[in-house]
Amino acid sequence: MPVLTRLIPSPVFVDISRGAMDDLAGLLADQRISASGKLAIAISGGSGQALREKLAPALPGADWYSVAGGNIDAAVQLADDIKGKRYDAVVGLGGGKIIDVAKYAAARVGLPLVSVATNLAHDGLCSPVATLDNDNGRGSYGVPMPIAMVIDLSVIREAPDRFVRSGVGDAISNISAIADWELSHQVNNEQIDGLAAAMARTAGEAVLRHPGTVADDEFLTVLAESLVLSGIAISISGDTRPSSGACHEISHAFDLLFPKRAASHGEQVGLGAAFAMYLRGAHEESGLFAEVLRRHGLPVLPGEIGFTAEEFVQAVEYAPQTRPGRFTVLEHLSLSTDQIRDAYADYAKTISS
Repeated sequence: MPVLTRLIPSPVFVDISRGAMDDLAGLLADQRISASGKLAIAISGGSGQALREKLAPALPGADWYSVAGGNIDAAVQLADDIKGKRYDAVVGLGGGKIIDVAKYAAARVGLPLVSVATNLAHDGLCSPVATLDNDNGRGSYGVPMPIAMVIDLSVIREAPDRFVRSGVGDAISNISAIADWELSHQVNNEQIDGLAAAMARTAGEAVLRHPGTVADDEFLTVLAESLVLSGIAISISGDTRPSSGACHEISHAFDLLFPKRAASHGEQVGLGAAFAMYLRGAHEESGLFAEVLRRHGLPVLPGEIGFTAEEFVQAVEYAPQTRPGRFTVLEHLSLSTDQIRDAYADYAKTISS
């Protein structure tokens, strides 16, 4: 009887540990990614420069490229700079913006991407998507997922707590996104990839149920693993469905309506997820989301990230326009402005009591 299987896209290797970055050259050589050390390393102008000073002596064959911002122009410029120089791989060393720029540039020139994350702000560190600012606000671009992931917990600890906590919001929002996917299956018969859903849900639940904080290595490891699994789930599914539902639509609405005031991605999607769970009648789960978000210092009300209740209502009303064709609880309920306002008032009262 034939054995029926499918190939699962994933990094060649994932190293999440203290000191993982110390022997980056040896790690890449051992994994046959770059025996010569001929690498193009994209870094930020902040923390990236300090890491360059630390790592450069062990990477004599590498060229270092400072990236000014997380926009499409920076990504195209990086691609132009590294084109034709016979590198073995591109290394994105830094936070989410640098890694997204490096992912896009690597895809443009046909090189593998090694993701070396310095914070855990969101699942973009391992996803096959590059989110970049453009003239119309912000766009998502499909790219190959990283061939390797390196997350050094000692470096993660040096990142501002806010950028580490942000990953908590992104991870637990998976649970809301999967609920939206299941709703679309029930209403529209949209096909669900069971493996991608299981992986994304497990990643979210692992963070939601963990009693630790960002001060604990054990919790940081679980959070890092969850973000990596979320990225792989997206790759398996072939789109962002496993980790993007009403929660992300609300976040995208904040980005588009209030581009100069938007909070971090994880803060916005965590808040969006808690509210989306409330909208679908899962009040107990919404309360648990709010409890976990509060414990990690993340917002559960728009005022905690500088938005009024009315601005939040405006974002929720606009949210479905950010992902045309995606069906979530927002599209399903199709609430009027007054209905959103009333639902938010009930939500705020419930989680504050």
